[in-house]
Amino acid sequence: MITSRMIASAMLAGLLAACAGGGAPAPASRAAAAPRSTVVVVPQVMAPAGLGGVIGSRADALTRRFGEPRIDLAEGDARKLQFAGSSCVLDVFLYPVAAGTEPTATHVAARLRQGGTAVDAGACIREVERR
Repeated sequence: MITSRMIASAMLAGLLAACAGGGAPAPASRAAAAPRSTVVVVPQVMAPAGLGGVIGSRADALTRRFGEPRIDLAEGDARKLQFAGSSCVLDVFLYPVAAGTEPTATHVAARLRQGGTAVDAGACIREVERR
């Protein structure tokens, strides 16, 4: 007779086997280019004042300016690049501002590496540039 406990044990064993894929995790890689959508919800673009020309920049310009990002994530048409200075972390969010266009930086967020307290984005931009 098969009991619910036996079924649960078999399901758990199957899940554990699926998770045990073995080997080291694959190294982080640059986000693959997502196909351009023909429909876009126009994001609210952060005011560029004090942000050192980051707002409106494309990903290639940002990587030339700050170096390789420590995180490069893409989801649909959106993209997030993360750069780090000695004391702060800078997240740059890129979205297309019109249908079929390449994403550009529309928002930034800066925080301390230790503790995550928000910091001045302009100061963090300057710190990341100096690294």
